[in-house]
Parts: sequence; C-alpha cells; structure tokens
Amino acid sequence: MIGAGVFGHLSDSFLGRKGSLQVVCFLNAVFGLLTALSPNYWVYASFRLLTGFSAGSVCLCSFVLATEPIGPSYRGAAGMSTCYFFSSGIAALSGIAALCQSSWRLLYVVTSLPSVAFMFFILPFISESPRWYLTHRRTDDAMRVLRDIASSNRRSFPDNITLKLDDEDDINKKVEQASSSILDVLQSRTTRVRLVLSMSISFLCSVVYYGLSLNVVNIKINMYIGVVVNSLAEMPAYLLTTMLLPHFGRKPLGIGTMLLSGIFCTIASLIADVNSMRVVRMACGVVGIFGMSGTYNLLLVYTSELFPTVVRTVAMGCTSQASQMGAILAPMVVLFGDRVPFAVFGMFGIIGGLLMFCLPETMDKPLYDTMFGLEKGEKASRSEEEVS
Repeated sequence: MIGAGVFGHLSDSFLGRKGSLQVVCFLNAVFGLLTALSPNYWVYASFRLLTGFSAGSVCLCSFVLATEPIGPSYRGAAGMSTCYFFSSGIAALSGIAALCQSSWRLLYVVTSLPSVAFMFFILPFISESPRWYLTHRRTDDAMRVLRDIASSNRRSFPDNITLKLDDEDDINKKVEQASSSILDVLQSRTTRVRLVLSMSISFLCSVVYYGLSLNVVNIKINMYIGVVVNSLAEMPAYLLTTMLLPHFGRKPLGIGTMLLSGIFCTIASLIADVNSMRVVRMACGVVGIFGMSGTYNLLLVYTSELFPTVVRTVAMGCTSQASQMGAILAPMVVLFGDRVPFAVFGMFGIIGGLLMFCLPETMDKPLYDTMFGLEKGEKASRSEEEVS
C-alpha cells in the first residue's frame, strides 16, 4: 500500500515508468531472497514488509508502461491481455507452493527469481513511455521511441511530423512539467471526483476479489485445487471482457461484472453448508470471482483513461492503495465463517456496481497529457452533449 503511493509519484516524476519498474523489480528480488535467510520471525516480518513495498508497484508500473503507447482502438484489448499473466502466475504459484511444502525458504527463493529474470532479460529491450517523455518536454526522445515502434511495424513517419502537448495552444498556460503530485489531482474538481469514486470502487472490488480467493477454506475443499480453480476461472473473464469491451465500453461492462459477482455471492450466502451443497456454493463462488476478476482488471484500463499523463500513475497509485486496503480487510471478513463472508462480498459487489454509474465513459476518448488538456476536453464534450 505504501509502495504504490511512493512509486506512483516517482513514476510520474523523474524516475519515469521504466525507471520505476527497474527499481521495484530489483527491490522485489533482493527482499524476496533475503526473506529466505531470515533467522527469526521479526526479521522475516520486516523483509515481508519491504517486499510488499516493492511488489505492490510492479503491476502498476508495468501496466502503465505497456498501455500508454497504445492507441484508443486497441488500448482496452492490450490492457486486458496483461491480466492473463497475473492469473497464470497465481495458478503457477499454487503448483510451486505444493512442491515446496517441505521448505518455506525455498518457496521464497523460487518466487523471487522471475523478478531477476525480468530485470535482466526483458527490461533492457523495453522503451520508456513516449507520453512520459512528452510531458517532460523531451519531444525528441518521444519521437525516437515512436519511430522505433513504427519501424518494428514496418511503417514510417513523414519527416514533417512532430509532437506537442495539449496545453501548448494556450499561450497563458504555465508549463506543467512538474505537475505530477496528488495535490494536482485534488485541486481539480473533475479529477477529484474521479479519484474518490475510483478508490471506493477499487476498495470494494479488492475485498471481494481477494476474499473469494481466500474463502476456499470455508468451502472445505482442497486448498491447492481451490486456488487453481479460482485462478483458471479468471482467464475466461479476461477473454470475455476483452471481446465485449469494444462493443459495450468500460462503464457498462464494469457495472455488469460487479453486479454479476455481487448477485452470485449473495446467492451463495443463502445456501446451507452441507456436503451435498458445497459444490453449488463453490460454483457460485467461481462465478463471483469470474465477474470480479473481470472488474478488477477492467479497472486498470478504466482508471488509466480517467486521468491525464502527468498524474496518471500517481492517481493509479492511490487507487492501488485503496485496493491494498481491501486486500488487508479481505482475510478478516473470511474469518466470520460460512455464510457471512459471501453476504459481505455480495453487498460490496452490488454497491461497487452502483457507484460505477457515476463515472464517465472513456471508450474511444483520447488520453489527455495535461490537467489543462483534460479540462478543455471535458468542456468540449459537455458542449457537444448540450448541442445534441
């Protein structure tokens, strides 16, 4: 939770998307390996805290870096496709944990190696986000990255093409290069309302998402099988959401997936805990995590489109912090036993779906680079709606 806020700010400021990702991968690998050497509980707990500080930002920084260069037609599909790797990792983790039951130290060594591999064999070949370059007035670097992308796609830019920020037409507007803190988000009414709604929805979604994964202990089935089934249930959700995203948009699809999860969790809370009905309860839970996993990852795409480039990662860092608060609460809800957790998850899913009605649609809308550009675009959209 702390790391998401810190590296969300650093990613928007001097470190950039790629620089922040390099740092968090390095720290994640080091702290994970040191955890395996812990001589006592307090050293172990300290290293787990430090690992969480770095690991909490890996998804955030990598998602923004992967999706910012993508145009509006494919942004949703590209964003959702990153989620397959997350679920694949959870499914693989279940198998790795089953094989490492004899040594928890070995488990931490094995699960730290992917960060090392990513840092040395993948990150060197990834470019910094051209949008980050542009907001920091490094137009030549942004054009270089775009020309490299065009070259890899066997295309080219005309020589007279250049880039400019969406606030450069206003001669009275001050340069916004340093405008990248949470205070900038809170000062604007548009982004302030969006931030509060995004954080609230992320918190509710996270409680349900992590809670359903942990709730396998209350269904009284094999824990490893339960985790695999839940993680595999997420993949069709990503595929279906990706296919429906260009047709229905972010807002209707987010509302539908949250309400689907909430309704089936509510149904599961009404089913008695007897042997003959455990499969039915698990099926309702699978549908619940199917819907909520679609929402959970759709929110990444949705949130990234709600905020301009200069504050995109810091705003997403705040929503990630709200999500981590939900993850902290989730195991406490699970402790209530058989029916109560499903009832809470159902209520949270329905409330989250209703809150999403208050957010604007972002499908096929441009990604704004500055706060001024966002406000100008919103005024233009409202004017068009009034005319129509």
